[in-house]
Amino acid sequence: MKSTSDYTLLFEDNDILVLNKRSGLLVAQDRYDAEAPRLDLLAEKEFGRLFAVHRIDKDTSGCVIYAKNAEAHRSLSMQFEERQVEKIYHCLVHGHPLWKTQRIESKLLADGDARHRTVVNSRFGKPSVTDFTLIGSCGPYSWLEARPKTGRTHQIRAHLHSIGLNILCDPLYSGNQKPLRLSDVKKRWNGDPETERPLLSRLALHAWKLTVTHPVSGEKVTFTAPYQKDMDAARKQLANIFNVDPLK
Repeated sequence: MKSTSDYTLLFEDNDILVLNKRSGLLVAQDRYDAEAPRLDLLAEKEFGRLFAVHRIDKDTSGCVIYAKNAEAHRSLSMQFEERQVEKIYHCLVHGHPLWKTQRIESKLLADGDARHRTVVNSRFGKPSVTDFTLIGSCGPYSWLEARPKTGRTHQIRAHLHSIGLNILCDPLYSGNQKPLRLSDVKKRWNGDPETERPLLSRLALHAWKLTVTHPVSGEKVTFTAPYQKDMDAARKQLANIFNVDPLK
């Protein structure tokens, strides 16, 4: 499996390319920062011309699919537009939801405030639907599965924020930027607080699975993006302590 510090190759054929990207990397050009590092430009150096068919947030890690030709681009773009793509995300949030499952259908308006955040706006917002499932709680945190049915900017983050939940280390929607440290959750921690390195210090949101119809074969194909090293380290430590594992 080919990999760089920016992405890992999950799948490639003549029509599609699927990558597992790191947090902090744009999927395609950003109107606010034209010079920011971009996954598509980096990947094109290795795989040739690519056609973007969807986006995930810069701060989100995980599964991204590109088309490699115009025909595949048309097919995949139509699937996303017609909501035929199944997307599954995992995230770690502050607090404990009182529900097992929750559907949020608040209308969302992108770039709705001075910080360019997506906000709930019943008048001008676009219809937006996300299904959430509580995987389990781990001390002060909880693992959630999110299945967005629409593809609005920052949809998962904005929908969670609208019900009082924020993803760990979210630079836009959470006032709490404290990273996850082992000393925060392990009762008998004997390390040095001066030298302790955080387990996770970036947005704890990962695009875990993506299911599409292959543009040529017509078969349903599912791609799974393993957690990045930092998020996986957090997962393992929390699983050891609280016996809750989003991958099991």
